[in-house]
Amino acid sequence: MKKEKLLIFLLIAVCGCSFVGAQDFGFGFDDTETVSSKPSVPVKIGGEIAVELSPYVHDFKKEGTQAISFWDMFSGSLDFTLSGSNIEAFAAFNLNADSISELWNADEMLSDPTYTPLIMDEAFLRAYIGPVNIEAGLRKLSWGKADIPGPLDVTNPMDYTDLRYISDIMGCKIAQPMLHVTWNTGDFSKLEGVFIPNFAGHRFAEDGRWAPSQYANMYSTAEKGILDRAIELNPALAMLVQAMYPQAAGSFSGISIEYPDTGKLENFQAGLRYTTTIGSIDIGGQYFYGKLFRPSFTIGGVDEFIADLISSNMPPDPGNFIVNTSLLEPQIKYNRYHQIGIDYAQVLFGFNVRAEAAIHLTEDLAGDDGSVQNPFIGWSIGFDRHLFMGINANVQCNETIRLLNNKIGSNPILDAEADTDATATRLTMQLSKKFLRDNLESKATVIWDIENSDCYIIPALVWTAGNMTSELSAGIFAGKESGELGQYWENSFIMLAVKYQF
Repeated sequence: MKKEKLLIFLLIAVCGCSFVGAQDFGFGFDDTETVSSKPSVPVKIGGEIAVELSPYVHDFKKEGTQAISFWDMFSGSLDFTLSGSNIEAFAAFNLNADSISELWNADEMLSDPTYTPLIMDEAFLRAYIGPVNIEAGLRKLSWGKADIPGPLDVTNPMDYTDLRYISDIMGCKIAQPMLHVTWNTGDFSKLEGVFIPNFAGHRFAEDGRWAPSQYANMYSTAEKGILDRAIELNPALAMLVQAMYPQAAGSFSGISIEYPDTGKLENFQAGLRYTTTIGSIDIGGQYFYGKLFRPSFTIGGVDEFIADLISSNMPPDPGNFIVNTSLLEPQIKYNRYHQIGIDYAQVLFGFNVRAEAAIHLTEDLAGDDGSVQNPFIGWSIGFDRHLFMGINANVQCNETIRLLNNKIGSNPILDAEADTDATATRLTMQLSKKFLRDNLESKATVIWDIENSDCYIIPALVWTAGNMTSELSAGIFAGKESGELGQYWENSFIMLAVKYQF
């Protein structure tokens, strides 16, 4: 029934758009960016209807694979802009089977005030007061100059529940409630301020094919970490601990691991950003006070649990084994941090160069608190340039460098950053070329995690004819299976999509 409502809603919207065909129509985020003058029409309506077939290659080798339904293939979007002399209202909606079901099953929204249903792409009011623009509502912002999220793009979490769409950066961003003020201080200068009243982290699938291995391995990591700690504390009793431990580990699955409540005002975030142009150089600087989008996971009370386990089971009695898991305190924490960053853009020798750098100061300035991430530096540098034979290249490298790395512990349940590299480097490259009067575009995107030795390759052919776009693409995951990308090697896919924009 929910899916039928989706189709009816889109049909009514398309008919409504046809009825007001004399009006201007807009589509996408270009219509929502800074407006320098009053629009010529008070209302704009835009959107997209898409049919998409996307089978997973490895599913053909499996028995009992679920068939792809029509509703899984069908999607759309609608956006509305209502403009007055000094005010503008904008709302955009994503319409597909998952987003409609998410809205109708609103338990998550009622229990978590930070949860933005993905059907709500954006919804905000914008007021113009001389050189000052004020926006309030569910908003997506892009700070920094990088083409893909760099260290300065810190206002919105990302939706990673389906990595087929990871190259659509704005589509993956999750709108957040915020107050955003922009003051145009000159022809090429502006000062921005943002206030976000709560916090939400990146969104990952908790189960299914796109669930990261961290979810599946959380309890096994806890088991191994506690065993290693027990042997470390009691090397003379190592054999005894190993013998009794399997019975204790069987009760770990009943431990509740909950995410913290980040919907209260005490989790607010805020930032200032200033950008200007000096000659041929665009520069900017910003300060942001917020929380890291990725949480840290540690367990407290481990030493007390081990001491109680040994004392309660001496002498060992397999028929009356005693384990008190209530002494363990699993905690997932989103770390506070201060960020100070700068960015730069310039055309040099035909290269459009962009760079960002920032230092992130967490609450663990000594580097010895395992439940808090160490301070770190983040930087990115990239360029785009037309090469030869009409080929365009766009390359960006992002890296984080952990500080005080010598203070990191070796047990992942006591130090959230144990068993991780001090650096994390990701290279994103795209080559593209257009044919047939720019109607046909071929492109290939490669995302390469250097330390993990894994990658994600996305080749595509895109045909555009008026408002209709047809795309044939694929997604190939390769490399080390323990890596962030390589773990999805069975999710390689082929995609055929047809989209109509209005």
